[in-house]
Amino acid sequence: MVALHRDEPRILGPLPGPRSEAWLSRDDRVLSPSYTRTYPLVVKRARGAMIEDMDGNRFLDFTAGIAVTNVGHSHPAVVRAIEDQARRLIHMSGTDFYYAPQIEAAEALARITPGAKAKRVFFTNSGAESVEAALKLARKHTGRPRVIAFLRSFHGRTYGAMSLSASRPVHRMGFAPLLPDVHHAIYNDLASVERLLQTICPPEETAAIFVEPIQGEGGYIVPDAGFLPGLRKLCDRHGILLVADEIQTGFGRTGKMFACEHWQVEPDVLCLAKGIADGLPLGAIVARADVMNWPPGSHASTFGGNPVACAAALASIRLLESRYVRNSEERGRDLAAGLREMAEGSPIVREVRGKGLMIGVEIQDPQGEPAPRLRDRIIDAAFRRGLLLLPCGSSTLRFCPPLCLTPRQVEIGLGLTASALADVQAAREADV
Repeated sequence: MVALHRDEPRILGPLPGPRSEAWLSRDDRVLSPSYTRTYPLVVKRARGAMIEDMDGNRFLDFTAGIAVTNVGHSHPAVVRAIEDQARRLIHMSGTDFYYAPQIEAAEALARITPGAKAKRVFFTNSGAESVEAALKLARKHTGRPRVIAFLRSFHGRTYGAMSLSASRPVHRMGFAPLLPDVHHAIYNDLASVERLLQTICPPEETAAIFVEPIQGEGGYIVPDAGFLPGLRKLCDRHGILLVADEIQTGFGRTGKMFACEHWQVEPDVLCLAKGIADGLPLGAIVARADVMNWPPGSHASTFGGNPVACAAALASIRLLESRYVRNSEERGRDLAAGLREMAEGSPIVREVRGKGLMIGVEIQDPQGEPAPRLRDRIIDAAFRRGLLLLPCGSSTLRFCPPLCLTPRQVEIGLGLTASALADVQAAREADV
C-alpha cells in the first residue's frame, strides 16, 4: 500500500473507476436524494491532505471534509487519543453524569476562545445544533423574542438554523412556516441593521444578532474592517447579544484560532463545530458565564460532549496551538498570492479573497456577471486532475484545505488549479 503522506496526486484512469462505480450504484439505491455530491468521489482512506478512492486514485484535498479536518485526515496524535479513550469509556452522557474528557475539553475551549471573562460551555453534535442552542439561550437569557441574521448567511438546516440562514432558496423551499421573529439585514452593512432596529425589529425586543465573521456558504465574503466592531458597539448600546457563528471559521481556519480575533471582537456567544474534533461529531457553544444562566433541564444532549469526541478535540487543539494555526497563516498567504497571480492572467477570475486557508476565488463570465456553470466546470476539471475543490456562493471556488498543508502541496494545488482554469477558459472560448 503506497504511503498517503506523499504529495503527488495520481489518477490511474477515467473517473470514477469501476470499484467506485459499484459503490455509487449502491449509494443511489439507499441514500437520501437530499445529499449534495459535487463529483463522484468514493473515499477509501485519507491521511494529512491526501485522499485515496476505491480504485487507488489519489487526490490532493483542498476541502478538508468541508473545513472539518483542520489538523489533517487521521492525524496520528488524534487517532491515538481516540483509541486510548475508546478503550476506557465510549459513552456515559454528559447530560446526566460526569467524566474527565468533557470537563477538560470545556476548560480548553474556555481558555482559547476570545474574552477574559468567565465562560461556560454547552456541547452539541453539530454546527446546526450549536446554532439551535445559541438561539434558545439568547431568548432565554434576554427574555426577548426577536433575532437578526444576514442575507447570504448559512447557519444549518434544522428549523431554527434554517430560519436564520438566507443563502439559497433550496434550503427553505417547501419547509414553511419557519421560525417567527427572525429578521435579515445586509451583510457588511451596519446601516441595514440600524434600519431594522428602527422599523420592524425594535431593540427592546431583540435578543441577539447572529453573524458569521466571514461568510462561508455565502461565498467566503470578508467584511470591511469596521463591520464586526460596529456590530459589537450596536449590541452593547441596546443590550443585544452578539452571537458569532465560527462553525466554519474557527480552530485556525483563517490564520487565527477564531476569525473574530482579526477584528479584536469578543462575542457574547460563539457557535462552534467542524474543526473542533477533526472529523468526529462534536460542536459547542461557548458563552460568558453570566449569559449561560439557564436552569437545569432547559437544554440537554445525550451525545453532545461524547468522551471519545472530546479526547479527539483535546488532541486537535494541542496541535493547532503548537503549529497549525501558524501554518494556516503562512500557507494561506502563499496560496492566496499564487491565486491572485493566476487571476491577473485570467479573464474569468473576478476576485480572490479570504484569510488564512479560507480562500474564495470568484468566477465571472465575459460580461463580469457570476458564472456558476463555469465555476462548476473548473471544479470538475480539477477533480479529473487529482485536486478536490468545493463551490460556495453563487460562483465561487472554495479553497479550505487541511491546515497541515505543506509548501509543496500549495505549489501542486496552484498548478492543478491553473491547468483546470486554462482548459475551461479555452473550451469556453472555443464555444463562442
